[in-house]
Amino acid sequence: MLKFYNYDIVFQEIPDEVTLAVNITGCPFRCSGCHSPHLREDIGTPLTGQTLDSLVQLYGTGITCVCFMGGDSNPEEVDRLASYVKTHYSLLTGWYSGREHIPKEICTANFDYIKLGPYMAQFGGLKHPNSNQHLYMVEKNGVLTDITTKFAAKSVGTR
Repeated sequence: MLKFYNYDIVFQEIPDEVTLAVNITGCPFRCSGCHSPHLREDIGTPLTGQTLDSLVQLYGTGITCVCFMGGDSNPEEVDRLASYVKTHYSLLTGWYSGREHIPKEICTANFDYIKLGPYMAQFGGLKHPNSNQHLYMVEKNGVLTDITTKFAAKSVGTR
């Protein structure tokens, strides 16, 4: 069973979407420079279909995507919950994983977006041009298209 610490409505994690980001605890990774080390702990509230129902109903049509932030301790459960969202709602789904590869237990059809890669400070996050992390859009035919360039920092002109 997965647990979550908190959730928020975010605008940057999935480009062009208003995303309900659910921060899952119990992260098995120990990435140096992690911005949320508290998510390593086994804390929080169980994440179930009923919990997702409550969250989705709370925001209604104000969201377009549900993104599972973590869950690497139990990818099969992330997959099951993404399938639940797909089955019950007209919402996109995403998964931010610290893994380098999609686990064989994952059905990519349950996701519209998958971020792969651990955080490595020397490479920076998704906005950094040398990042080892990549965000993929899952096409209808199952092909993963790397859309990481959508995070490229836009240059700011001077006045």
